[in-house]
Amino acid sequence: MTHIKEFPFSPFDILVKNFFTTDSYFAPAMDVKIGHPVDIYETKDGLCFEVAGTGLTKEDININIEGDLLRISHSKKEETNSEVNYIHKGISKRSFNLGYKVARKYDLNSADATMHNGLLKIVIPFAEESKPKSLKIK
Repeated sequence: MTHIKEFPFSPFDILVKNFFTTDSYFAPAMDVKIGHPVDIYETKDGLCFEVAGTGLTKEDININIEGDLLRISHSKKEETNSEVNYIHKGISKRSFNLGYKVARKYDLNSADATMHNGLLKIVIPFAEESKPKSLKIK
């Protein structure tokens, strides 16, 4: 006969005890860095990036191509309006600097960017070498 030792604590007690005795992984809401809203998807035309640009114009956003890296950035200008006293500030107007390494199957040199209603859309077509080909049998 095997003897099973019973512990005086339930699993819930141990979980709660460990929660309060270890370092917390929670951070104040003001210290949390939230990623900038970006959608990335592939269509028959190539790779597409959609970047939210609330309140921005096309002149406010920089797009740079460095080898196989796509960089999208915006530097927020300092606003000094002492007459405004926000009650709630829910629209993010912060700077961002995004960088993406793009696979060789896409042709970054042929990328095209458009801005419409605060949404930046970048389309990177497939490279000629990666498009499907047909071979004739000899």
